[in-house]
Amino acid sequence: MTAVIARLRRALPTGVLLVALGTLVVVPMLFILLAAFSTHVPRPGAIGLDALSLENFEILSTSQAVGALGNSVFIAGAASLVALVIGCGLAFLAARTDAPARRLLYFAGIAPLFLPSLVGALAWSLLGSPATGFLNLLLHSVGLDLTLDIYSRPGLIMVLALYYAPYAFLLVHSALSLMNPDLEEAAFVHGGTRRHTLRRITFPLAMPAILGSGILIFALTMENFPVAQVIGNPGQVDTLPSFIYRLMNASPSRGNEAAAVAVVLTVVLLVVTALQQRAVMRRKFTTVTGKGVKAKMIPLGRWRWPAFAAAMAYFALAVVLPLAALLTAALQNSPYIASLGQLTDADALSFYSLGEMLTSEDFLQAARNSVLTAVLAGLIGTAISFAISYTVYRTNAPGRRVLEFVAMAPLAVPAIVLGLGLLWTWLVAPVPVYGTMAVLVVAFLAVFLPQGYRGVSASILQVDRDLEDSAVLLGSPRAKAVSYVTLPLMRVGMVSTLLLLLMLCMRELSAALFLFTSDTRLLSILIFDNYDNGAMQGAACVSLLYCGVILVIALLAKSLGAKTVEGSR
Repeated sequence: MTAVIARLRRALPTGVLLVALGTLVVVPMLFILLAAFSTHVPRPGAIGLDALSLENFEILSTSQAVGALGNSVFIAGAASLVALVIGCGLAFLAARTDAPARRLLYFAGIAPLFLPSLVGALAWSLLGSPATGFLNLLLHSVGLDLTLDIYSRPGLIMVLALYYAPYAFLLVHSALSLMNPDLEEAAFVHGGTRRHTLRRITFPLAMPAILGSGILIFALTMENFPVAQVIGNPGQVDTLPSFIYRLMNASPSRGNEAAAVAVVLTVVLLVVTALQQRAVMRRKFTTVTGKGVKAKMIPLGRWRWPAFAAAMAYFALAVVLPLAALLTAALQNSPYIASLGQLTDADALSFYSLGEMLTSEDFLQAARNSVLTAVLAGLIGTAISFAISYTVYRTNAPGRRVLEFVAMAPLAVPAIVLGLGLLWTWLVAPVPVYGTMAVLVVAFLAVFLPQGYRGVSASILQVDRDLEDSAVLLGSPRAKAVSYVTLPLMRVGMVSTLLLLLMLCMRELSAALFLFTSDTRLLSILIFDNYDNGAMQGAACVSLLYCGVILVIALLAKSLGAKTVEGSR
């Protein structure tokens, strides 16, 4: 009997966490599956088990669904290739060459991360609209008979590539910076040229990071909804996420067919995620040693300034032009302009609309909601991530590998799909959560659980467990040893994870699409509502203020992170 009690006590932490993760992730996905095979969507008092059918999957044979799937795969593949070229090129320039202003190059590589893809897409719709886009007005004003159309597959690919290139930049920059220079030096000693060494040594060693980031970008662009809706929808370019959204917003709502399409999208992303894991794990190269030597910079010669100019062109396309377009749209007094010359009129620009939006109750409420949900989701997510990581890596509790698998599962589930499952989960659950801020916090916890778990796991693996065990041997209870030894040593990693979750939650739109009410709108929802209702100036004003809020949070995060690092020394 004592042995059984001891076994149950060991399994209790894993069981509690599995129940929590099951509620966050597994149950919503089960409701998606149930709705896909049912004739009715789950609702209070009836979850649809009484009428199962395969009819919903007939939509997959329609031209709309086939076209959306083909567009999703093609656009995600093309955007991934372009993003890889941009990100890897910038990473190479910033990490391994003598290009001028390499710190500026690094900033250019990560700066688009601070512009949510929704804001970037909205800005490019202002820049590249065939009728009134600022770039088209500029081209026509200088006499060029050329019209850019951002509402097209090439436009969609370009915008996605601009705002997902930083993922490739960060991963590849890290791999190139930490590379062991002895391997390249050995190639030079044996007569290898610079070009031969780059092709046979340097780039192959960075290949796991390149492949991993490429497949990651493919998955992220495949499930992206904001860009697909803002750029693709006006040009009638359907993707699976926008197709799901259209089915849910049909009159009457076609939730069961949307669930069937969601299952297909999830299966595709499961395959892509498995390929990513295989690409990252298949080839292992030791490129970091304890010698502390630094790789030699590669001279670019006459290509130094052209390479720098290309990097600045990317920065201009991803950050400068979009912000300038948003500012112009927010300040102009007339909603429509026929030429750029109108902007030079005495009363053409005014801060009235921007100031009015800043003081409006809609914006202030959305800002409060966004900050509140992000902070709560960040704090709770970091705590849950620590509990999971500690159970997996510091205990021998049964089922801990299952716990890790469930924690990473949302990585393969599109945010819009998980949001749909959470909608039905909390409509059916006998808990008054739907329609409150709590359901948005739950959604963010579910969507960003993998990022939180990986962030905390990286920190806990760096702390030797002997330090904690020594405190226990000296008579300290395990909980006290964790509080006074393990957590203080993980302080930097924990704060970094909290700040990462905070930024991700502030940017998220897809997971909240089906969960918000008029009282729980977020800044991302407010932007999307303004755009959807044709209020482009309102959308531009909120977008600028939205970027300002994110910038303030980023600066506070940097300040807090610096203090944390200083205090941990």
